[in-house]
Amino acid sequence: MRRLLPLLALAPLVALTADAPAPAEDSKPVTVYEMREYYAKPGKLDAIHARFKDHTKSLMKTHGITPVAFFVPVENKDNKLVMFFSFPSMKAREVAWDKYLADPAAKKAFMESEKDGPLEGRVEVRFLTATDYSPEFKIEKSKDDRVFELRTYTATKGNLGGLNDRFKNHTIKLFEKHGMTNVVYWNVLKGEPDADRLLIYLLAHKSKDAAAKSFDEFRKDPEWAAARKASEEKAGGSLTEAKGGVISEFLKATDYSPLK
Repeated sequence: MRRLLPLLALAPLVALTADAPAPAEDSKPVTVYEMREYYAKPGKLDAIHARFKDHTKSLMKTHGITPVAFFVPVENKDNKLVMFFSFPSMKAREVAWDKYLADPAAKKAFMESEKDGPLEGRVEVRFLTATDYSPEFKIEKSKDDRVFELRTYTATKGNLGGLNDRFKNHTIKLFEKHGMTNVVYWNVLKGEPDADRLLIYLLAHKSKDAAAKSFDEFRKDPEWAAARKASEEKAGGSLTEAKGGVISEFLKATDYSPLK
C-alpha cells in the first residue's frame, strides 16, 4: 500500500497522512530512496515539470535532497510523474525536508506555480532500500534513447525472501544474458507498509520492442524454467500473487532527469 500525501500548501512535498505509521527509526544509517508518484490535474503536468526543472530540483540539492530520476510513463493516461530521491538515512531525510520547506525560495516557487490552482490531484510515496544483490545504482546518462521498465512484484505470504533469492541467484544474471540492463533492485524500507511483500526494480531496454524480445527469450531459457520450478517447489506454490503479483510500467526519462 502506498502512502497518500495530503495536498495542502507545501504538504505534498513532505507530509504524511495522519493515520500512516511513522517512518522506521534507523538502527544504522542506510541509503533510503523516496519514490514519489504525482498525478497531475488535467492540463497541469507541464506546470509540474516546469516547477521541478526551473526551481525545485536545484533547491532540493542545496538542502541535502538528492534527485535521482524523473520519469513519465510511455503511455501516460493518468498524467503521472514518477520520481526518485535519495538520502543517507531516514533521519537525514527529515532534516533535509525541514530545511527545504523553510527555504523562502522554495515557498515562493511553490506558491507561484499554483497561482491558478493546485497542480496535483494526489501524491503517493514509498520508501525503499536497495537489496543486497542490486547492482550499484549509478546515476548516469546513456547515449542511447533508452526506455526504463519499472516492475513491482507482490510476493505471496512468507515468500519475499525466496523471491529475492531467486533474483539474486538466477534471474538478474539471466536478464543480462538476454540483453536487459539491471539498473537497481529495491525492497520497501523495514517498518513501512508492505515491507514484507514487495520487490520493486528498474530495468533499461533499447526500446519496448527490445524488451518484449528479451523477455520472450528469457522465459524460454531452460535455466529460468529450472530455477522457477525449484523455487516454487520449495515454497509450495508461486512466489508472486496470482492477481496483480507482477506489474510492469514503461517509463521515459524527462529532459531534466539525472538518470537517463
